[in-house]
Amino acid sequence: MDPYCLKKLNEERRQRRAVIMLTDLEDGRDRVIRETDPVAGSLGNVIKKAFLTGRSGVAEVEGRSFFLNVYLPSPRLVVIGAVHISEALAPMAKIAGFEMEIIDPRTAFATRERFPDVNVYADWPDGVLQERPLDAYCALAVLSHDPKIDDPALAAALNAGCFYIGALGSRTTHAKRVERLKLLGFNKDQTDSINAPIGLDIGAVGPQEIAVAIIGGIIKSFRSRDNLHKDMN
Repeated sequence: MDPYCLKKLNEERRQRRAVIMLTDLEDGRDRVIRETDPVAGSLGNVIKKAFLTGRSGVAEVEGRSFFLNVYLPSPRLVVIGAVHISEALAPMAKIAGFEMEIIDPRTAFATRERFPDVNVYADWPDGVLQERPLDAYCALAVLSHDPKIDDPALAAALNAGCFYIGALGSRTTHAKRVERLKLLGFNKDQTDSINAPIGLDIGAVGPQEIAVAIIGGIIKSFRSRDNLHKDMN
């Protein structure tokens, strides 16, 4: 592997950006391709599909052979609110392959005893998300029902371009939430990207079924994302 390409690949992975190491099997040349890089024609379609599936392999494109080595960041699920739905969601997220963490400044709720297998941060979201910033391979589920806790996390997710943003609450609650976000400078396209009420519409009742709806919505968004990543730099 070309040393320059290796250095670039390692830096992209450190920054949690999706990349493909594209090797032309005819001449052995390597090329690092970011998900935001424009690639035209049939090769561009093959690369787009590889980013969506995360599968590496050989592709035949217009008479040439390429090996695509795909590197996707591990998807993160950040949950705001250490509530009953979060307890039900934790094992489902693990089974689905998402690294889950919970943020809630209410120390009575955000405890290791309630969430033994999840990273729990008993602090305010704005502080935690400065230390552990969101990105395009993050899903955010806002469940605390407290605007002081929820709104900073939603703002961070909208700015980061998270592939899924969902918020618990009725349509009336969400309408008030949207008005608050507009006052923070977010436009209609951005607020429309929030899934509210959160999760797939499966008629869920109770924390366990709501958790199923949430994880289903997250998986659907992750696997159907199109031109997901925006360069935030």
